[in-house]
Amino acid sequence: MAILTKDETAHLIDAPAGKLELITTQPMGESRNAWGVICHPHPLFGGTMNNKVVTTLVKTFQYLGLNTVRFNFRGVGNSEGEYDKGNGELEDLLTVIKWVQNERPLNKLWLAGFSFGAYIAAKAAIHIQTDKLVLVAPPVQNFPMLTLPPFTCPWVLVQGEQDDVVPPNDVFNWAEQRDPKPIILRFPQAGHFFHGQLGELRSRLEEVLLQ
Repeated sequence: MAILTKDETAHLIDAPAGKLELITTQPMGESRNAWGVICHPHPLFGGTMNNKVVTTLVKTFQYLGLNTVRFNFRGVGNSEGEYDKGNGELEDLLTVIKWVQNERPLNKLWLAGFSFGAYIAAKAAIHIQTDKLVLVAPPVQNFPMLTLPPFTCPWVLVQGEQDDVVPPNDVFNWAEQRDPKPIILRFPQAGHFFHGQLGELRSRLEEVLLQ
């Protein structure tokens, strides 16, 4: 365990493919007795836990009173192993969740993910008790998200309308067909990585997650 900043702590934990690299943060202000776990974009295309959308989600959850953990999937940064087409990455996330639950057994669980990470978070949410789910630019046509069972927790979909990686209309059509439907946050000026829109992303998410 290593202290990175005044509110960040680095960890290496045991996982099926080897060590996983994690960073945890403390909540700002009054605690909600909840953990937010955030998943990063595709490992083969430069995705890491230091992605700016991921760290914006971390700050959002901190502001709302959550402890957070972001982590590198297997084969990224100091995490051991290699890319496993989403199967091993789900195993990584479930390992992190188990670690969180051992640390704070009675805490609630919020899951979030960006792009590929949204797919992994969505898969985990159908396997385990989740209190809130946030999916940012989920890759609905690149991974088998169309056949996922219903989510049983409240969820929020975030999508940029100028996204050139994930087709926005495919994402909106998928969301409208889900039951229950999510809260949908559209960003008319945002591309895939929300350049110039991260502040608005945070403020709009805080608004709906406080409800």
